[in-house]
Amino acid sequence: MITVLAFLLTLGVLIVIHEYGHYRVARACGVKVLRFSVGFGRVLWRRQATPDSTEFVISALPLGGYVRMLDESEGPVAPQERSQAFNRQPLRKRAAIVAAGPAANLLLAVALYAAAQWIGINEPRALLSAPVAGSLAERAGLRAGDEVTAVSEDGEAWEDVASLTDVRWRITQSVLRGERLHLMVSEPGGHRSRSVVLELDRVAGQEMDAALMRQIGIGAPYSEPVLGEVRPGGPAARAGLQEGDRVLRVDGEPVGDAQALRERIRASVQDGAGVPQTWVVERQGRMVELNVEPRVTSEGRQAIGRVDAYIGRPYEMVNVRRGPIEGLVNGAERTWDVSVLTLKMMGRMLVGEASLKNLSGPLTIADQAGQSVQRGLPEYLGFLALVSVSLGVLNLLPLPMLDGGHLMYYLFEGVTGRPVSELWLKWLQRGGAFIMLLLMSLALSNDVARLLGLH
Repeated sequence: MITVLAFLLTLGVLIVIHEYGHYRVARACGVKVLRFSVGFGRVLWRRQATPDSTEFVISALPLGGYVRMLDESEGPVAPQERSQAFNRQPLRKRAAIVAAGPAANLLLAVALYAAAQWIGINEPRALLSAPVAGSLAERAGLRAGDEVTAVSEDGEAWEDVASLTDVRWRITQSVLRGERLHLMVSEPGGHRSRSVVLELDRVAGQEMDAALMRQIGIGAPYSEPVLGEVRPGGPAARAGLQEGDRVLRVDGEPVGDAQALRERIRASVQDGAGVPQTWVVERQGRMVELNVEPRVTSEGRQAIGRVDAYIGRPYEMVNVRRGPIEGLVNGAERTWDVSVLTLKMMGRMLVGEASLKNLSGPLTIADQAGQSVQRGLPEYLGFLALVSVSLGVLNLLPLPMLDGGHLMYYLFEGVTGRPVSELWLKWLQRGGAFIMLLLMSLALSNDVARLLGLH
């Protein structure tokens, strides 16, 4: 229920803001607005102050909305109202009205990112766990307990990082740009710092998913290798492991942190069966040696081991909070960065340099909305900002049926001095409808595949 309500709230806010952008600028330009609708289909609620004012409605299908303006192309217009018709407005006003919807979404994202930072977001401290074996992080020389303090594109101009979330964001940017990323890390104890280079240009264009993050090697934050809750009847319980046990060695190899222990457990599969392991744990000041046989489960198409116990202690968190001006500036920068990266990812998918699996649809949005709500208001505001940026950028694409497609029509009109012909408009609209249907089908199929664990 929380997921459904969060999804409806997300759609409602983004649709209202988008359409309000169109509505507000249309009214400012002297255009009469006949209807402001949230949703499509059967009208569930209607309000109209006077017969001559705008009709506000909420409709049954909440996957969009529209603002219907007075327009001679859609029906007869009384002579005394022709000056208020959309089609009678100068080109600059029509373009401003169309662009106002995406612009409203982008401005909303700035405000939401800023609000989240004014409230303060609890994020994991930038303490690194043991890098995945063979990953870019391991080859760069990163070790469990290292703390990232700053990042740089060229190794000269450094920017401080506030949390591991900041580090992951910069990694994402560098992967999409096909660039290396320099990290300044402080070793455990903080007595010595060094610079390392993540060769992210080696994985440029790949899908930003869990598999790629494992290839990069920056996983969960650092956590001590201590057992939490042990599920009754699971491999850990059968082996005699208990909550609070500190794992020191597995098969004679030292265990540096919880991430390294998880990796050893995951890899304990051979020929479809779990491989028994010898664990040495510290329990109430004494050493205990136990034999553990992980069970086998699947993660996508990969067989991995599980012991049915919580591995690691809660991560060390930091509260990232910024002042009014700094938060607003950072919100604008984040909105710009996300917009650019969204366009770059779309471009890579278009030319085949990135997987189409990156497309997400309503099911993924609903799932993420529910999760972010449960994590707290700042996290939900950040999620809402991300979706708002995506909606704004998507609507600016030069595809018929989208705001960007109409802006392309106006660009043609501005260059040639004449509007696009009715015949061309008809065929472009059909082509745009086909492309949108194709994209929506692909996004929905990706959603289903993720839910089934196929991606």
